This record gives sequence, structure tokens and C-alpha cells, in this order.
Amino acid sequence: MLFSIALGGAVGTLARFWLGGLAQRVSAGFPFGTLAINIVGSFLLGFLMRYLLGTTASPELRASLTIGFCGGFTTFSTFSYETAMLIESGSYARAVAYVVASVIVALLATVCGFWAARALTAPAH
Repeated sequence: MLFSIALGGAVGTLARFWLGGLAQRVSAGFPFGTLAINIVGSFLLGFLMRYLLGTTASPELRASLTIGFCGGFTTFSTFSYETAMLIESGSYARAVAYVVASVIVALLATVCGFWAARALTAPAH
């Protein structure tokens, strides 16, 4: 199982590198590469989760494609899938809370990471 996930992750990472570079050629001023990866990865995970569960695909194949490939390609797809599942189950308030917390808190965490790195690399006075 672990080998299947690792193999899928390696292929997903290479696909991310290729698609991100290709899509980024559209404009250097906007992150089209990341946007394309997030959209494609979200579509793929949604498709694979629904499709593979209705087939006789082995657990290793499912894990390789979903956890491995999609996880290596983008973790945004997992966020999108989990949000869609909350909405589909009628947990609208939880879905909104998850989206707001994920986006706002993750953005704040990134800014805090910037501050921490700046503090560690600032010249001593």
C-alpha cells in the first residue's frame, strides 16, 4: 500500500511541475500555474473518489490515484472534496466554517511564517 501511494505521489509531483510550468507561461503576474493545478486536481479527486468507489479497483490503486497522485499534485483537491462532502451532507454551516477557517487561517499562518523567517534572518543590531 505504501509503495502504491509513494509511486502515485511521485507521478503527481512531476505532473504538478509540468502543468504548473506550462500554465504559468500565460502570465508571470498571476499564479495561473497554481490555479490550474488546484482546479484540475479538485476535478480529478472528485471524479476518482466517485468513480473508483463504484468499481472493483483495488484499495492500492484507489490509494495510489487519490492519496498519492492527487496528494502529490495538490492538497487543495482534498480541501475541495471535504468541503463538497460537507455541503452534500447538508452541513452548510460546517462547510462555511471550514472554508473560512482554511483560507483565512492558512493565509494568516503564511504571513506569520513570513514574519518568523524575517525575524530569524534580520541582521542583529
